[in-house]
Amino acid sequence: MLKSDQRLVRKFLRAGDEAAFRELYRRHSPALYGLALRLAGGSEADAQDVLQDTWVRACRTLDNFEWRSSLRTWLTGILINRSRELARDERRRGEREMPEDYAATKCARPGQEIDLERALADLPAGYREVLLLHDVEGYTHEEIGALLGTSAGTSKSQLHHARGAMRAALSAGRR
Repeated sequence: MLKSDQRLVRKFLRAGDEAAFRELYRRHSPALYGLALRLAGGSEADAQDVLQDTWVRACRTLDNFEWRSSLRTWLTGILINRSRELARDERRRGEREMPEDYAATKCARPGQEIDLERALADLPAGYREVLLLHDVEGYTHEEIGALLGTSAGTSKSQLHHARGAMRAALSAGRR
């Protein structure tokens, strides 16, 4: 996919080829949106805003992209930074609320529910980012460190703490 992405990016940058951009968008947006939705704590509006801002920022700086990583990894870094900015802005304004329609995952025992999305949304941002990037998106600790501007060791530590916090939240929900 790397060579294909490079070809599409060249077409887009040289001639403003709209079809090339649409293909890049079609190829990468579903995964980016899924991550944005999780980082936004389930808010579809915030996830859509973050995704749109990610593509706008990417288009502005695409000619400076050096291909030291995959295009998806680079876009993910932009998306994470934009998500952090949005969360910071919302904290300043005191606007962060949980959507009313959070879906709860049913447990094996009737009458019990575990709200995975709420447990994930309640994690501190750093834990949530590392957990999503590693366990959901499949990034290595080295890649996560590069994306988040930390070390691989910090990524491992945050993942350990995030998993512990998730276990605690989920076991508290079963009682």
